[in-house]
Amino acid sequence: MKRSADIVAQALSILLYPLFIPTYGMALCCYGDTLREVPVNAIWWAVAIGGTFVLTCLLPLTAILIMMRRGEVKDLQIENAKERTMPYLYAVMGFGFWCYLLIGILHMPLYINTIGVGATFAILIVTLINRRWKISAHLTAFGGLLGGVMSYCLGTMMIPTRGTLALWLGLTLMLMYARLWLHAHTPAQVATGWLLGLSCTFIPYLIISYVL
Repeated sequence: MKRSADIVAQALSILLYPLFIPTYGMALCCYGDTLREVPVNAIWWAVAIGGTFVLTCLLPLTAILIMMRRGEVKDLQIENAKERTMPYLYAVMGFGFWCYLLIGILHMPLYINTIGVGATFAILIVTLINRRWKISAHLTAFGGLLGGVMSYCLGTMMIPTRGTLALWLGLTLMLMYARLWLHAHTPAQVATGWLLGLSCTFIPYLIISYVL
């Protein structure tokens, strides 16, 4: 039983690895536009999703793999908090280029640009906090994804179904439990990470939408 739970927890940690989340989010935006029957150029979305993957996943992940080969990082999950600073800084750099792609090149809608900038600030805050306290990057990323979905729904006037809300709640609780089961974090680190990610990607657009 314990071995099965370990496998499930590890699988969730890999499937919802923080660097994968922005690509998932951009793909969800593309899918949401097809549901709204918005005539968006397929090449435009391919560039958006591909660019997101390269800048927010492939670039920092490559840096982590190089650091692993040098012995500076032990594993992809970077369980040792002292090893996290440099990989996080590489992620911040990749996310910065991603924001430029969204805002300066693709000219994405305001709600998507706000999500990108908010996600970048979330990683920067996590990097600073991690020097003193091992906040959960997994839950920060997943909370950021949920905040991004909420911003998207607000920006496009889409109302999520009960099934969608139940799915998000279920995945959130499962990921929280997985990180706790693996003894990667304390409950406070998990909850704080989730709230941080959610706040950074949703509250800014919520404020902007009411101001404008």
